[in-house]
Amino acid sequence: MRYRKLGKTGLKVSRLCLGAMTFGAPKWGCDEATSQEIVDRFVDAGGNFIDTADVYSMGVSEEITGRAIKSKRQEIILATKCSAAMGKLPNDLGTSRKHILDAVDASLRRLGTDYIDLYQVHGYDPTTPLDETIVALNDCVRAGKVRYIGCSNYSAWHLAKANAIAKENGLARFDCLQPQYSLICREIEREHIPLCRDEGIGTIPWSPLAGGILTGKFTRGDTPADGTRTALAPRLQGLLTDEVFDIVDVVKSVAKRFDKTTGQVALAWAVSQPGVTSPIFGARTIEQLEDNLGAEDIELDQESLSLLDEVSALPPTYPYEQQADARARARAAGYDID
Repeated sequence: MRYRKLGKTGLKVSRLCLGAMTFGAPKWGCDEATSQEIVDRFVDAGGNFIDTADVYSMGVSEEITGRAIKSKRQEIILATKCSAAMGKLPNDLGTSRKHILDAVDASLRRLGTDYIDLYQVHGYDPTTPLDETIVALNDCVRAGKVRYIGCSNYSAWHLAKANAIAKENGLARFDCLQPQYSLICREIEREHIPLCRDEGIGTIPWSPLAGGILTGKFTRGDTPADGTRTALAPRLQGLLTDEVFDIVDVVKSVAKRFDKTTGQVALAWAVSQPGVTSPIFGARTIEQLEDNLGAEDIELDQESLSLLDEVSALPPTYPYEQQADARARARAAGYDID
């Protein structure tokens, strides 16, 4: 396993991040024994980056993750998240000072550790001012409970505003963004990725395999089997379109050229994208883990990348089409631009 710095920090993380959402998940996840086996194999392969969240199985994922890494805590860069509802009371969710300080202590207890390497807010909270959120997270850092902070599912302008607040007040900033990103969902290339590259913010995408759709396990006209994650998530079922299967067909053709699986190529594409630090993949069996780990050995050539880019490219729209034309004109004039 190779490693990358998380943004412009000095923290080194493996190029693949193990997502623990499957740990203890009812119906579509895996039990604790399998979770332990997955963690052990991931670490044996050189992986050191594991991501979970308090809301995953309502704390069960954190509990299992904590026990799984207990004997190797110093080897692991441990990430978790807060802001989703953990109860029925008004302050049991969000990014208020109260909820963040309560949530970080609860996560530390469940994880069985005295510090979290990367603590992320799981989503934007429209009811709480950004400066309150940033100050609360900064206090977690100053108290030694958290070492780096990040956010997930933020719009680009919220991320930029949050870090401007941090800079103006000398507070810890968001060093990491966790967005949705895959060959099927490339919207962050418009604003988020350019912002993160410019500001030195690490990017750890979730769902790089689009809930398993990019593994090629579905074909046109398929209905997801009962009990699978795709069957249980209407959002994923909505992705089973002809346009998506056109993308999957190209991924399959590239995989055949490399003698690799479809999922490995889709994950390798995510690893190869500019600005991406570590895509987060999940596994509920050792076989799925081994398949995902195989993406680390793939170096996609320019022809393959061009094929994948062409079939999955974002449609031109204002003002990004104009900006692309401006960059093309600058390059044609001999300017060295990114």
